[in-house]
Amino acid sequence: MYEGFLPTTRKEMEELGIDQFDFIYITGDAYVDHPSFGATIITRLIEAMGFTVGIISQPDWRCDRDFRRFGRPKYAFLVTSGNIDSMVAHYTAAKRKRSEDAYSPGGVAGKRPDRAVIVYCQKIREYFGDVPIAIGGLEASLRRFAHYDYWDDAVRASVLVDSGADILMYGMGEHQIKEICTRLSEGEDIHSIHDVRGTCYLTEPVNTPLGAAQCPSFEQVRDNKLEYAKAVKIQYDWQDEVYGKTVIQRHGKMMLVQNPPAYSLTTEELDYIYSLPYTRAIHPSYEAEGGVPGIEEVRFSITHNRGCFGYCNFCSIALHQGRRITVRSEESVLKEAERITQMPDFKGYIHDVGGPTANFRHTSCEKQLSKGLCMGKKCLAPTPCPALKADHTEYLAMLRKIRKIKGIKKVFIRSGIRYDYLMQDKNDEFIRELILHHVSGQLKVAPEHCSAVVLDKMGKPHIEAYKAFQKRFYEITKGMDKEQYLVPYLMSSHPGSTLNEAIELALFLKENKIRPEQVQDFYPTPGTISTAMFYSEVDPYTMEKVYVPKTPQEKAMQRALLQYFRPQNRDIVLEALKKAGRRDLIGSSPKCLVEDYPQKNSPNKGNNSSKKNIPQKNGNAPKKSSGIRKPGQSDNRRNNGKHNNYKPKYKL
Repeated sequence: MYEGFLPTTRKEMEELGIDQFDFIYITGDAYVDHPSFGATIITRLIEAMGFTVGIISQPDWRCDRDFRRFGRPKYAFLVTSGNIDSMVAHYTAAKRKRSEDAYSPGGVAGKRPDRAVIVYCQKIREYFGDVPIAIGGLEASLRRFAHYDYWDDAVRASVLVDSGADILMYGMGEHQIKEICTRLSEGEDIHSIHDVRGTCYLTEPVNTPLGAAQCPSFEQVRDNKLEYAKAVKIQYDWQDEVYGKTVIQRHGKMMLVQNPPAYSLTTEELDYIYSLPYTRAIHPSYEAEGGVPGIEEVRFSITHNRGCFGYCNFCSIALHQGRRITVRSEESVLKEAERITQMPDFKGYIHDVGGPTANFRHTSCEKQLSKGLCMGKKCLAPTPCPALKADHTEYLAMLRKIRKIKGIKKVFIRSGIRYDYLMQDKNDEFIRELILHHVSGQLKVAPEHCSAVVLDKMGKPHIEAYKAFQKRFYEITKGMDKEQYLVPYLMSSHPGSTLNEAIELALFLKENKIRPEQVQDFYPTPGTISTAMFYSEVDPYTMEKVYVPKTPQEKAMQRALLQYFRPQNRDIVLEALKKAGRRDLIGSSPKCLVEDYPQKNSPNKGNNSSKKNIPQKNGNAPKKSSGIRKPGQSDNRRNNGKHNNYKPKYKL
């Protein structure tokens, strides 16, 4: 028996004297007992409610051994693919198989099947028949409606239909799992649980609830791209916990019903969730395989908030976590920081105090508490809303207290900083202390592009916001005599980007002496607005035509243009410039991107991947960052988390 961990083997089950688990939780990730893993939060909550729960991690789907390990649960199987969609875990944006999996032992790929939720549920049905099955997590959440699947290049039905599960929990699932577990234990049939917020179910059309917003059917969106775009707009418009309503979508002879979103957890509820007895470690059984890479960046990190009103079109947070900010109390965060200092291998460095967006600690305006977030509008893009209230006071005070805790040498902020929000704060204390105390040589920010055409389709602020931040950042670093750099994340081939927009971005990079080591191709992941644009070639909110680069050749051109300085990209950059009619950018003058012929002493020679995507100062290369981009929080995507009208039936 591994002390402190939930049971994962038949032997542990017997040692605990358990004849039958109340719930059996199946996950596509390795078992990591850390609150950055959604499966861990849910199973710890079930345990805290007094139920028994066994974990089957990464079962072998090619045989029945793992699925039959614990026998049949008393109440239900609970199924998730893990922290990220299984197809995203397996394939790159170019649809090439990944060789590594950060959420598997030893980082070895292939420990879960494609479309893990569907496969796991089908195996459970095969081995246990009509046992109750509830699905959740990011894969189920973002595939709850009929959705475009990039890997099939087709629209698939709701995962609830394809999996054969009985109920789907979408979003952050604490309220849903609390209520469902309680009602099942009281003898209620899972097929009659149709009133839980944050869940989806299938029913005969005659039982469809009144007053719902109806999407075009699965058959309509499968066969008509414009209908698909209309459906996505309806789905997003009603994802608000204040005014959101039931959304329905016909699937053949059945009606898919999505109940309104679950209420966000209050500050008190979030504090309770993060007080559960996590070991903050991988399961010891993985040590011989080299551990689980996904924990490395988050083991000494703290999540202080949920939700994101940034609402970028290519991001899934709005459809999963939601746009409303909820936060843990300062006391809860400080207690977690103190617990981290007691860990035997803690070296004094807190890797992050953040969340989906680190510097969001309040709703963007007071109206959201009673009226919800504005339908179809963004708080920060293309320009900040006049009602926006930017305030870092509370976040800054918390960071100052964490820095003073005995045993802590440094507190970094490595999850995303919204620089456009930061620049709206009239008080510059936060940016000064960010630079002085919380940057490890490089600060990662995400302008993503420079073209207004593309940024509008991304739902991002225009490049002027980044330029203003960049200017202020370097003014302050220079004034402090510190050598720090901005590392801008950039995306190629997003809907709206023609070769001309890619060239515009290349020129921006050249002008600002930025040389990206890596460029992210747009990845049409399930459920996002940008994915809807990619598939339908229209903007769901305007129904206007959108240019979409889709061919491998054009995508390669756009990507290469952002790394025009690499010798190996010269030929494809030349081809792109000629195709776009921009021969003026070919030659040896300072304005040109590439020369028309190779030179022996080319200044770009050997300049492949040795420099980060940062402006160079005085010819000095920056120190290499020890950080990696933080794994997605479930997870899979503040104020005080208060909900004046919320009185949950089952309190956490």
